[in-house]
Amino acid sequence: MQNYEVMYIIRPDLEEEAVQGVVERMSEVVRNTGGSDLKVETMGKRRLAYEVRKFKDGYYVLMNFTGEAAVPAELERIMKISDSVIRFLTTRAE
Repeated sequence: MQNYEVMYIIRPDLEEEAVQGVVERMSEVVRNTGGSDLKVETMGKRRLAYEVRKFKDGYYVLMNFTGEAAVPAELERIMKISDSVIRFLTTRAE
């Protein structure tokens, strides 16, 4: 089991309820694929360093969890096809 950290940015034009729905959906993906020790920190709406898909702002979310290599792979697959997530980065925490 490895420790992983995922930072992802959600579109700024979504309502607060929709943002919470995206955060919950991504947390469910981690839980359903065998991840554990899930910690989610919603950092709020912040300005991006550069435009991403014509957005200048975004909702930042930091997620830490423990799991096998299949867990972040499935999470990244879901994020790639999601229209709500505009950018993400997954790292293995030491």
